Amino acid sequence: MSSILDKKTTGTVFSVQKYSVHDGPGIRTIVFMKGCPLHCAWCSNPESQKFIPQIAYNRNNCIGADKCSHCIKHCTSGGVTVGEDGKVDINHELIQDEYTLAEVCPGNAIIVYGEEQSVDKILKRVEEDERFYARSGGGLTLSGGEPFAQPEFALALLREARRRHINTAVETCGQAPWEVIEPCLPFVNSFLFDIKTMDDDKHKAMTGHTGKRIRENLIKIREAYPSMSIRVRTPVIPDFNDSVEDIRAIIEFVESLPGEKCEYEALPFHRMGQPKYTNLGLEYQYADIVKLDDTLVAQIKDLEEKYKNSL
Repeated sequence: MSSILDKKTTGTVFSVQKYSVHDGPGIRTIVFMKGCPLHCAWCSNPESQKFIPQIAYNRNNCIGADKCSHCIKHCTSGGVTVGEDGKVDINHELIQDEYTLAEVCPGNAIIVYGEEQSVDKILKRVEEDERFYARSGGGLTLSGGEPFAQPEFALALLREARRRHINTAVETCGQAPWEVIEPCLPFVNSFLFDIKTMDDDKHKAMTGHTGKRIRENLIKIREAYPSMSIRVRTPVIPDFNDSVEDIRAIIEFVESLPGEKCEYEALPFHRMGQPKYTNLGLEYQYADIVKLDDTLVAQIKDLEEKYKNSL
């Protein structure tokens, strides 16, 4: 496909984050794409799961209906009312497609997660920080959501980035058809690939799918590109995979992969995404869990270190 067509290809993005040092090598710009086939209960980006734009409301930013009533006047569904504290209340089910409410809110209490953008527009933002990439080995990281859930957009972004000599990384849950992933591989420099558990029953119960296709895709990537830079990551979640046995089973799978050894990283549970659930009108299932047991964290860290020392 020509560069002209790729640059015009559009997709839905909910955030572009600059100066990241945790999502691939060097200093990177992360493009967060909307839509994901998994529905993880602990997801730190709940605004990423749906493919369509979503309205969020941060009550702390509301300046009060006595000072501003723009959203009430512009709402056509009756989904915006005045609360007991004088600030507005939002009924997310009623206002789900009234995106103009965000435009009239002076305090940015109402925002929209998700905007259609072109490949060219995004990469122009990425190119603003070329000097940082050159010095650090950084570049562009596609994240989400699940980048491969917007296959034409992901491929066009990666292909055009390669034309512009931008280093590329993809952060993926791996739940995508191989026919979608394979065409992207020549344009990817590195992967951040989630393996959550080897127990397919638990995986399906907590994400909506088993891990079978995910593991198969990782094996196929390794077979096709045995030297591809891949970091396998596991979010360690309470009452899901928070045991030495769970993590050991994942590490054993990673060790069995063909080609050069992948990196591995266990990511301890955190609640940093909790405010987003409130702003989206969603229930957060892990509100009462503060952190993982310190002894367990130390044991998992030991397993991780032993694997690193074997590389």
